[in-house]
Amino acid sequence: MSLQSVMTRIIFSLPSRIIQSMAGPKVTADGKTLDPRIALMASQAAKGPKMSTLSPEVARAGMQAAFGMIDNKRRAGVAVKDLTVPAADGTPLPARLYTPAGAKGTEPLIVYFHQGGCVLGGVWTCDNWCSILADEAKAVVLNVDYRHAPEHKFPASVDDVLAAYDWARENAKSLGADGKRVAVGGDSAGGYLSAVICQAAKKAGKPQPTLQLLIYPCTDWTAEGGTMVSMANAYPLTKDMMDWFAGHYLNSDAERTDWRVSPALLPEHEGLAPALIYTAGFDPLTSQGAAYAELLRKNGVPVTYRCYETLSHSFTAFSVVVPAAKKALHEIAAEVKAKLDAAA
Repeated sequence: MSLQSVMTRIIFSLPSRIIQSMAGPKVTADGKTLDPRIALMASQAAKGPKMSTLSPEVARAGMQAAFGMIDNKRRAGVAVKDLTVPAADGTPLPARLYTPAGAKGTEPLIVYFHQGGCVLGGVWTCDNWCSILADEAKAVVLNVDYRHAPEHKFPASVDDVLAAYDWARENAKSLGADGKRVAVGGDSAGGYLSAVICQAAKKAGKPQPTLQLLIYPCTDWTAEGGTMVSMANAYPLTKDMMDWFAGHYLNSDAERTDWRVSPALLPEHEGLAPALIYTAGFDPLTSQGAAYAELLRKNGVPVTYRCYETLSHSFTAFSVVVPAAKKALHEIAAEVKAKLDAAA
């Protein structure tokens, strides 16, 4: 651990009132108050260039450095193995397998995809969170990377996750899972891609995942109102960044209405996998995450929805410095476990 990481952890361990004084005036919007530790991160980030002004290469390096300072070590006792998963054309996709302590081969499998707007990130982005999920949900977790834009534009990311999920389902037993319960999940872009997997399975007449775990997902790239307005300048995701992601990921704005980009725009949603959907209060994507939960519910899909009102986008990576984020991850893992146990 670097000296900078140690100092970051020391600073964020101070009492909340001191953290708030360092961050400045409380950040409030839509009747909610941002967690003071995230407010401090936001105030420090505001001193640098906006990510939406950077090249993908610079943004990737910046994201990895920032996550390295605030993310935590993997959960002790979870066995970790790096491997590759074949894309549809045979291209090896980097992946990481997390197996909980004492696993007997009767555990469910969760195929997980990271955040990053289909431009940024990698298996490292959710490394700690996947180890927590494996440990507390008592599941084997396969954390799979996918090709990123602008080097690989839409539908490359979609094609990759569809192939990765199908491969994982077919090879679940060899991965150490029971082969019967296979869930899909992700945060932000990973949540969007997980929703697309469920929709694609329905269209193809394939079995649905046991569960879809969608954490602050982007489900409608045409969305303009709600928190896309009130949280347009939130931290760490802004509306400008969403446009930056779309500019790199999509071949044209017309693709925003493709169901593989905006799964919420499909006319039918019956028969999809039971969903756990979580949003953050300070996030441009909050409204569409809530709307997607309601859309699924109206179409008979079992849905659990929760908004963590004091947290922001990317809170899955904040557990070491934001106690409220750590608590949220424990709650999510417990609810995932309960749903997977009930499906046994």
